[in-house]
Amino acid sequence: MPKCAAVRVAGVMTKVLTYVDANVLIAAFRAQAPQSAAAIAVLRDPQRDILVSDALWLETMPKAQYHRQFHECAFCEGIFSLAKARVAWTDAVLKAACELALRYGLAAMDAVHVAGALTAGADELVTGEDWNKPMLQVKELRGDLTEAASIARA
Repeated sequence: MPKCAAVRVAGVMTKVLTYVDANVLIAAFRAQAPQSAAAIAVLRDPQRDILVSDALWLETMPKAQYHRQFHECAFCEGIFSLAKARVAWTDAVLKAACELALRYGLAAMDAVHVAGALTAGADELVTGEDWNKPMLQVKELRGDLTEAASIARA
């Protein structure tokens, strides 16, 4: 995973705006998965502002609540409450997701996460997907400011 450094703008330190997808939260909560240490490091990094989304909530909260996994619910709720912002499930995000899915062969939720990160102006999208997955091949995530990072090989 690329080392993330704070961005200096006119002498002021700004935090890196980091969009995380569901496998980052899941790995951090499970604490024994191979990616857990990297996921926890991303979430705790004081140089990052975390972005969450309606899509992230949908991937993490309903199943944990249904199965009465109260510790997992509390963990995810904590991340959501500490996040800098929550990216809404809007028509603009879904339209961008459809276009990205067609262009890059993305799975539905991967497309929504990429579109959410791009729409919100994230500096990086952090995922647990392997580098060879279509999600990390999206050229729009390789711009001057936006970076895709994987915790899969951390």
